[in-house]
Amino acid sequence: MNEWTAEGAHRVSCIPCGHVYGRCCLERWLLQFAKKKAPCPQCGRKYKENCIINLYVPEIAVPNNDLEKQVLSLREKNESLEKQQTKLLEEIKAHERQIILQQNIIHESNLKRQKMTEQSSDGRTDAEAIASPTVDIDCSTCCSFVLQNEFYLDGARVMAIDASSQVILTSGRAPGVGPEHILTKISMFAGLGMQNIHLPPDTKAIRDICILPGGRAVFASLGRKLSIVSMATNNVVLQYDLPFPGWSCSGDHTSSTHIYAGLQNGMLLAFDIRQTSAPLYSVMGLSTHPVHTIQSAVDASGSRKILSASSIGPCIWDVDGGENRPNLIRGMENQGVCISLACNPPSSDLLVASYRPKVEAPDDGVIPQIATPLSLTPGGSGKLGRHVLMRRTDGRSFVKDQTCYGNVSDLRMTRSAIIPCGSNHHLFAYGDESLYGIRTWRLPSFQTFADLSSHRQPILDLRYAESAKGERYIGCLSAEKLQVFKIS
Repeated sequence: MNEWTAEGAHRVSCIPCGHVYGRCCLERWLLQFAKKKAPCPQCGRKYKENCIINLYVPEIAVPNNDLEKQVLSLREKNESLEKQQTKLLEEIKAHERQIILQQNIIHESNLKRQKMTEQSSDGRTDAEAIASPTVDIDCSTCCSFVLQNEFYLDGARVMAIDASSQVILTSGRAPGVGPEHILTKISMFAGLGMQNIHLPPDTKAIRDICILPGGRAVFASLGRKLSIVSMATNNVVLQYDLPFPGWSCSGDHTSSTHIYAGLQNGMLLAFDIRQTSAPLYSVMGLSTHPVHTIQSAVDASGSRKILSASSIGPCIWDVDGGENRPNLIRGMENQGVCISLACNPPSSDLLVASYRPKVEAPDDGVIPQIATPLSLTPGGSGKLGRHVLMRRTDGRSFVKDQTCYGNVSDLRMTRSAIIPCGSNHHLFAYGDESLYGIRTWRLPSFQTFADLSSHRQPILDLRYAESAKGERYIGCLSAEKLQVFKIS
């Protein structure tokens, strides 16, 4: 264990197997075997005293381990300070954006009051102007986004928000070179840390996570598993085998025991967690494309429905009616490739489906009239797509309403959300490719409301959540970090 020397009793030497030691150490080792053959401490090959070979070297440099540790410590401190500096700069930019946003809101509010005054002078009352289906209410009085917290993550791809417990779950590959995938449990409160939830080795990549009542979460994975995890114990408490990889999952608003899974081959499976062996039933979709979004809903008659989306568009599944196939929402044929579907649960009387154009049909002719002008950020990525609003008309069926053209991903299927803003008014939120952040629009007109863009990479996941006390949050996840905004 001592440093070698170039000469003297502990001079550097080797034995026939090639392993190197100090000479006096090899001699003392032989004494324990009565100067007979002794085994090499590393490989076990035996040697004699006359087999010890002196190695002649001009100089032996002994490394200063303490100095190396000091350099590593200084390097870590420097990286930590750089991260703190980056975070402070981003916070300053976020505050500046909030100031600009508030100024724009005040300006728009003044313009709206002026417009409504002019409309009143034309013979229409303010109430009539507000009741018009094409006029948006000023959401600035009931919706503003305040950055609650942000976390720097590496490898996360999917998220879910438990607003009541103020806990976030993210999923991704575990640090290192291994194939393990994990869940990370994050508290919204600063300084309370993160907890990694290790999953069974056959889980593979997680495609969707949904928070369930009673402190549980369900997730669907490409390892052909639908799993339920306890938020209290951080353990997987129930796992179903799926016939194909899972792409989406959802709970049931009318039952705490029913969950649903959308599969890669277009199937929908329904489960009752009291029956652990197999699904209650399975239904084939309209295509063999993956069901990337699934949402439980209830219509005006109280009948349970499942709203889903695959590349062909949004569909309605009749859970209680016993129909064998879903129905594509009327008017949503040939819109392009559906990459996202946003609902406003539990009634889900509003839907927004996001589309990108089909690759095989680049020359569809003239672009139709759009509801709002497209504004792209220079240097942004993605391609021109569309967001289509659908309304429930008779309590059961949906009809196509307004269309807004915007920048969408040509590869990813970024989730979107509908945010309630009081008095039955809503915003639509989407991870815009050109912004590297969230863009929000007023519904139904798709007038731009606010941009939340402080990421350096595209948004991978976006989630809205509301607690039992009415606290509202929206989270967005990119490859570099997670941000959570409180809506007030």
